[in-house]
Amino acid sequence: MLISVRPAAVFLAFSMAASPSLAAEREDPLRFFQGKTESVGTVKIAMKKPFRSRAIGKGEITADGTLILDQRIEDQGQPPKDRRWKMHKVGPGKYTGTMTEAKGPVTVEEIGDKYRFRFRMEGNVTIEQWLIPSKDWRSAASKITIRKFGVLVGRSDSVIRKLD
Repeated sequence: MLISVRPAAVFLAFSMAASPSLAAEREDPLRFFQGKTESVGTVKIAMKKPFRSRAIGKGEITADGTLILDQRIEDQGQPPKDRRWKMHKVGPGKYTGTMTEAKGPVTVEEIGDKYRFRFRMEGNVTIEQWLIPSKDWRSAASKITIRKFGVLVGRSDSVIRKLD
């Protein structure tokens, strides 16, 4: 079973550019993924050798406030693949949308100064990802847990950073 996880790499490469509008950007964390982002980390799946994973993202915010994030995923030992996220705000600190490999909606909740992503993938796999932005919003730590039938089968730790 190969599970490729770069979800919020895999979605909200939460490093927003420091600018005069930093306060406004923090109110709209989707903007963290506007422009180019990179996620680099390690994925550990039960009974498999850990592997490096890298995702390059290019995000844009549409006129209605929807984030469209296209990512190129490069998992060590696998051919590159493309992933697309479409996310929008649905309430204070709450976001929802789609991701190419998700089966059903992706939900995001702001909890304190962190963001929790949840979604399902094929094969009864559930993903929970925590994004923890740096104080300057130029990078974020990403911590992912992967469960199959409710049993922990993998983890991923990565850093997402703003490239522009």
